Amino acid sequence: MRRLSSLILILAMTGCSFSDLPLTGPEPERNILTGLEGANREIVAVKFDDTRYAHPQKGLDAADVIFVTQVEAGLTRVMAIYTSQYPDEVGPVRSARISDIDILAQFGRVGFMYSGAQSKLRIVLSDANIVNLSAERNPPSIYVTDPSREPPYAMMVRIPALLEKADGIDVVKSIGIEHGDLADSATPVLGARVDWPNARYEIIWSESEERFLLDFDGEPNLDEKGNRLGSPMMVIQKIDIYPSEYGDKFGGITPKNDVVGIGVAYLLRNGEVTKVNWSRQTPESETNWTLDDGSVAKFERGQIWFFLTDQEPKFTYPEGDPAQK
Repeated sequence: MRRLSSLILILAMTGCSFSDLPLTGPEPERNILTGLEGANREIVAVKFDDTRYAHPQKGLDAADVIFVTQVEAGLTRVMAIYTSQYPDEVGPVRSARISDIDILAQFGRVGFMYSGAQSKLRIVLSDANIVNLSAERNPPSIYVTDPSREPPYAMMVRIPALLEKADGIDVVKSIGIEHGDLADSATPVLGARVDWPNARYEIIWSESEERFLLDFDGEPNLDEKGNRLGSPMMVIQKIDIYPSEYGDKFGGITPKNDVVGIGVAYLLRNGEVTKVNWSRQTPESETNWTLDDGSVAKFERGQIWFFLTDQEPKFTYPEGDPAQK
């Protein structure tokens, strides 16, 4: 009451009114991963199939972060991270891989949703810092079959229904991403191509939409609503990929996508690309993203796609390759 009386007295002495005061209020909450307005809730990871038979995928548009990784036969799979919103149903869901554990470790204790895993890997998953929310432990009322799809590309998961019975999942925290201005060293780019032995993504800058659009294996990458997937923020991260001790039932060797160590990456944002350095000391550590001068490489706000590859990407520039000038 005393504070209000003092404020009224000040206004009377200065000839001001309440309408003259600047309108201030609490800053809107921003998701720590995307930098967009949104909640910071429990971390959920969903493993998606990423073959042609699995497309169009459902629910990727609502993810905060998406990882594209190499699996057996040189194909890719997708792992989507949800923290700001949980779609009712996403998929198609497929099985876990050894690389998932290290990729997820920097997030803390994640609720991991996947179809299953080979018996040898189940032991490792049980020792990992994850909450196992797989189809092996949950009923078909949560891991449902989409009648419009053919198995094994028809399993979908109902995230909210599963979270109702889950506990022990961490709230999202920083994984080393900082949002800010575009680096001076950035170069205008029209697009990029990322290759694996039997899969490829193309990243195409759209001036009208102010984001990068995605093609998958030569076709527009559409979701189940017919919308083109894409984002203002893409990261092509070069890593080591090598055979692991695991494999599939057909004799294919599971590759390990190694996200611990040091390497180079390419940040695509604002129609430009910046070559940066990345480092991660342990699976549990944040990933550091730096420019050549040692300063922090900043990300654009928005959903982030990480393409993990051991191949040098192919860029298309407005006026040819800058390296040739």
